[in-house]
Amino acid sequence: MSFSSFETFLKSLNPFPVLGKHISKESYIPLDLSIHNTELQTVDLSSSSDLETYIWHFMKAQNAKVAYGGYLEQRGIYQRSDYFNASQTEQSQQEERNIHLGIDLWIEAGSPIYAPLRGEIHSFKNNTNYGDYGPTIILKHHIEGKTFYTLYGHLSLDSIEHLKVGVEVKQGEQIATLGKAEVNGDYPPHLHFQIIKDIQDYIGDYPGVSSAKDLEFYKTNCPDANWLLRL
Repeated sequence: MSFSSFETFLKSLNPFPVLGKHISKESYIPLDLSIHNTELQTVDLSSSSDLETYIWHFMKAQNAKVAYGGYLEQRGIYQRSDYFNASQTEQSQQEERNIHLGIDLWIEAGSPIYAPLRGEIHSFKNNTNYGDYGPTIILKHHIEGKTFYTLYGHLSLDSIEHLKVGVEVKQGEQIATLGKAEVNGDYPPHLHFQIIKDIQDYIGDYPGVSSAKDLEFYKTNCPDANWLLRL
């Protein structure tokens, strides 16, 4: 399936809101966490609490319930973790993973997460590297003869406690709740939502951040998650 036909297909669907219908679209506000946001120069990005304070103040000033964004955003926050960091040589700057492949939805811990489309549990895992997803669920969708996947990262531990691979998930069914910084990779509470065309051999995990060197592949395999979020 070509990239353009996959985009057309996803845009033809009628997804359920991932954070639920009780939050109106007017309550969402875009948030820039890229290296180009000069306001972040005064924020200690190595501290989840400092970043959380910045995000919540930003949302309060905009009278928003959810902040969102980040697709293909080049971020400085990943420099705090060896999981993403490469040594700073001229070659490794192309290899450093700092380009975000999903969309983040920043909202308080414990918020419910819903399946946007029918599917099944493909896999789940607690990805415990510092700066990683923490508890993660991947759904497999087979709709109109097309198979693809959606990933939900930074969940609560309870979200993956009683899951079983292959169990059917209905559209609009609650599948998880968001985790706190202590379990979600040390981030302010948020959902990392990502579309994946080819899951390859990954189980309960898939790269959510790319290097510049690999970006063309990931742009095709992980298209803009807003095709389903519609924000």
